[in-house]
Amino acid sequence: SALCVQVTMRRKLTLWARFCLVLALLPSQTVMSVDLGSEWMKVAIVKPGVPMEIALNKESRRKTSVAVCLKENERLFGDGALGVSVKNPKFVYRHLQSLLGKKHDNPQVAVYQKRFPEHHLVTDASRGTVLFSNSEEMQYSPEELLGMVLNYSRGLAQDFAEQPIKDAVITVPAFFNQAERRAVLQAAQMAGVKVLQLINDNMAVALNYGVFRRKDINSTAQNIMFYDMGSGSTTATIVTYQTVKTKESGSQPQLQIRGLGFDRSLGGFEMELRLQDHLATLFNEQKKTKKDVRENHRAMAKLLKEAQRLKTVLSANAEYMAQVEGLLDDMDFKAKVTRVEFETLCADLFERVPGPVQEALSSAEMSLDEIEQVILVGGSTRVPKVQEVLLKAVGKEELGKNLNADEAAAMGAVYKAAALSKAFKVQPFLVIEATVFPIQVEFTREVEEDGSRSLKHKKRILFQRMTSYPMRKVITFNCYTDDFAFHINYGDLSFLGQEDLSVFGSLNLTTVQLSGVGSSFQKHTGAESKGIKAHFNMDESGMLLLDRVISFDLSELGNTISSLFGGGSSEPNANVTEPVQVTLDSLLLNTSSWLSNSLCLSPIVSESRMRRFIRSLLQDLTDRDLEKQEREKTLNSLEAFLFETQDKMYQEEYQAVVLEEEKEAIMAKLSQVSAWLDEDGYSASTKELQEKLQDLRKLCKAMFFRVEERRKWPGHLATLESTLNSSSFFLRSAKLEPEDDRIFTDVELKTLEKVINETTTWKNNTVAEQEKSSPTERPVLLSKEIESKWALLDREVNYLLNKAKFAKPKPKVNNSTTSESSSSKANSSKMEEKVILPKEETKDEGGEAGKTNTFLLWNMCFLYRGRAHCSKTFRN
Repeated sequence: SALCVQVTMRRKLTLWARFCLVLALLPSQTVMSVDLGSEWMKVAIVKPGVPMEIALNKESRRKTSVAVCLKENERLFGDGALGVSVKNPKFVYRHLQSLLGKKHDNPQVAVYQKRFPEHHLVTDASRGTVLFSNSEEMQYSPEELLGMVLNYSRGLAQDFAEQPIKDAVITVPAFFNQAERRAVLQAAQMAGVKVLQLINDNMAVALNYGVFRRKDINSTAQNIMFYDMGSGSTTATIVTYQTVKTKESGSQPQLQIRGLGFDRSLGGFEMELRLQDHLATLFNEQKKTKKDVRENHRAMAKLLKEAQRLKTVLSANAEYMAQVEGLLDDMDFKAKVTRVEFETLCADLFERVPGPVQEALSSAEMSLDEIEQVILVGGSTRVPKVQEVLLKAVGKEELGKNLNADEAAAMGAVYKAAALSKAFKVQPFLVIEATVFPIQVEFTREVEEDGSRSLKHKKRILFQRMTSYPMRKVITFNCYTDDFAFHINYGDLSFLGQEDLSVFGSLNLTTVQLSGVGSSFQKHTGAESKGIKAHFNMDESGMLLLDRVISFDLSELGNTISSLFGGGSSEPNANVTEPVQVTLDSLLLNTSSWLSNSLCLSPIVSESRMRRFIRSLLQDLTDRDLEKQEREKTLNSLEAFLFETQDKMYQEEYQAVVLEEEKEAIMAKLSQVSAWLDEDGYSASTKELQEKLQDLRKLCKAMFFRVEERRKWPGHLATLESTLNSSSFFLRSAKLEPEDDRIFTDVELKTLEKVINETTTWKNNTVAEQEKSSPTERPVLLSKEIESKWALLDREVNYLLNKAKFAKPKPKVNNSTTSESSSSKANSSKMEEKVILPKEETKDEGGEAGKTNTFLLWNMCFLYRGRAHCSKTFRN
C-alpha cells in the first residue's frame, strides 16, 4: 500500500541509476538539504511526486551565492547581493564560513580582515568573538548573518516545492570542529530551520555516489577516493563500499569513511585573490591615475569579480583579455593574462594539491595501489593545472569525472533528509562516519606511592582519530568519594600543521565540576560504589553529548536528580575554560543534553541574543523584505500595464471596439500615469502604486471585456454547435430503440429534446442580435452564457448515458432472436456513421438482447464522446 517511484535521470546528470524512493502513507511533508559551501550553496528538495531535485533560485540558477547585503532598509541575497558588492562592498557579507566559532584573536579573523578590508570587525564583549560593525545599531555576528542566508535558502526551497518546509539536512566541511558545528546549528535555529542532521560534505558526496550505483556494490570491498576542491578548502576522502549482512534487512550496501586529508585554505578563492592582486599590479603599472587601486575598496571589488571570471575562462583558454570599465577615476582597464601567468601566480598552491591525498592515505593506513579510482568533486577541480598535478600524484591513468562536481553533496544530503524524515522511506544505505579530531578526558587523582600521597594526571581516550560514529562511550572514575573535576579536551593533534593548529582554537572543550559527591556517599553509607561513570555520545551530526553520569552501587539506589546546569541557568557561559558545575545529589545524574550547548564547547551565541535576533531583528528584516517584494511586484505590474495597454491601443482588434472619445480618455490617462511614474512613481508607496493601477484597470475594463468576448466567440460557438449536433444524434438514436429494448422514458427524451430546441433557438436569436449591435457596445452574446448552454446539454446527455451504462437488458424468448437481430441491423443501418463493435465487448450475460442494446449505445457514445471514452465506459 505504498507508492514506489522509479527515477531514472539522464546519463549526463552524474549518470543516475534507477533507485526506488518509497513514499509512506503519512501526511504530505517536504524536506530539504542545503549544501553550504564557503562561497556557494545548493538547495535540494524531496517531496511526494518529486523524489530528488535541485531547487532553482529566483534567477532560475541551480546555485546561489552565500552572500547577504544589509544596507539601510534593504536586504538582498545571492546575485542581488553580489551586484551591490561591486558598488558598495562594505554592505555585503560573504565567505562567512571561515569566521564561525572563532575568537577575535584567531588568525583566521586577521586573514579575513586582510581579504575584505572594507569590513570593520570588532570584538563581541560577551563572547570574545567577532562582530561586523557598520554602526552602533548595525552589528551582526557571523552566525546571525548565516542565519539570514539559511532562512533565505528555506524560502527558495518553499517557493520551488510550493509548500512549507522546516526540516533540513545541512552539509558542513568534514574538518569542522565542535565549535564550528555548533555555530551552524545556532544559525539554523535562528533561521527557524529544524536540522535533522549535520552531514559532512564528503559523506554526502560518497552517499550520492553509492546510492545510484547500488548494483555495482557487492561483498568485495571497493576503495574510492573523492578529491574535493571547492572555493575555500580542499578535502581528500577514502571511502570503502561493500555489502554487509544486517539482522533487520539482510544484505545491504554500506559506505565507510576510512581516511581523510584536508587543507583548510587551499581552494579556488585563493587563486582568484592572486589574480585580483595581479590585475591590480597591471593597472597601477599602466599609470592611468596617480592613485593606488588597492586603496579603493570599490575598485578592488570590481577586480575580484573580473578575477573570478578570468579563472574560469583560463581553464578553457590559453589567454584572455581582462577588462573593467571605469575601474578608477573613470579610467578603463584592459590587460591580457595568460594561463602560464596564472599558473605561475599560484605555483605554491598547486604544490599543495597532493597534500590532502597523502594525509588521507596515512589516516586510512592504505597505499595508492589499494585505491581503485580517484573521483573529482568541487568546482575548482576544473582548473587544468590542478588535474595535472593530482593525476601525477595519484599515479592513475585518469581521474574520475563521472560525478556532478557541483551538486553531488546537495543530492546526497537530500537523500539523507528523506531517510531521516517520517514522511518518507528510502532503500537502506548504511553509512559509517569517522571522527577527524580525537577527544579525551583528563583528570587528576590522588595516589599513594612509597608511603606518600600525590596527585597524578590521568588521560582517558574518548574517541580516537578516525573512530567510527555515531558511537557511545563510557568513562569510569574509580575511587572517588568526594567532589572532583574532569576536563574534556581534544587529543593528539600532531597530524595538523602549525597553521591549522593556530586556527583550531582552544584544545579544551570544557571542564566538568562534580559537586555533592561526598554528601551523596554519606547519605548511602551502606552502598558499595562501583565508580562514577560518565556516558558520552558522538551523534550523527558529529556533535559530542554527555548523556548522563551514574554511580553504580550494590543496593541499586539511584534517581534522576539534576540538570547539567548548576543553579538552573538556561544560558551557557561563553568562557570555554570556565568549569561547569554538576551537582551530584544522589547516585544517578541524567543530563541528556547537547554537550556543545551545556558544556560551553564554543563561544556560542547567548540565548538572550538569539531570542532578540529571532523575534525582533530577523522578523523585522523579513517583514521589510516582504514589503519590498510587494512594492516591486506592484511597480512591475503598473509598468507592464502601461506598456502593454499603450501598445494595444494601436492594434486592430482594440481599435474596432473603442469609440474615439473613449480612446482619447484612455490614452490621456496612460500618459498622465506614465509621466507621474517617471517623476515621482519610483519613490511612491505600495499603496499609491496600487491605486494608480486600479484606476487604470477600471478605466480600461470595458474595452478589455469587449475584446476578450470577441476572441472567445469562434471557439465557443464551434463547441456549442458540436454539442448540439452530437446531442441531436444521441436523441435520434435513442428514439430508434425498439419499445421492448427501450432504456429511456418518454419524459427523459422529451426533456433532452426541449433543451436542444431551446438552445438552438437561443443561439440563432442571440447571434443574430449580436450581428446587429455595434462592436463598441457591450456584447449581447456572452461567452459565459455559451458555456452554460453546452454545460446544460452535457448534463442531460451524461445523465442518460449513465443510465444506459447500468441498465440491465430485458430477457428475450428464443424465437424472437431472428427478428430482433434484423431489427437491430435495420436500426444500425439508419445511423449516420457505421461503427464496428469490438468482439469482446459484445459478450453479455443477456444474450442476443444484450448485443442489441450495447451495439446501439456504443454508437451513441462513440459519436458523442469518442472511442477511448466509450471503450472505458462499456469495457465490462
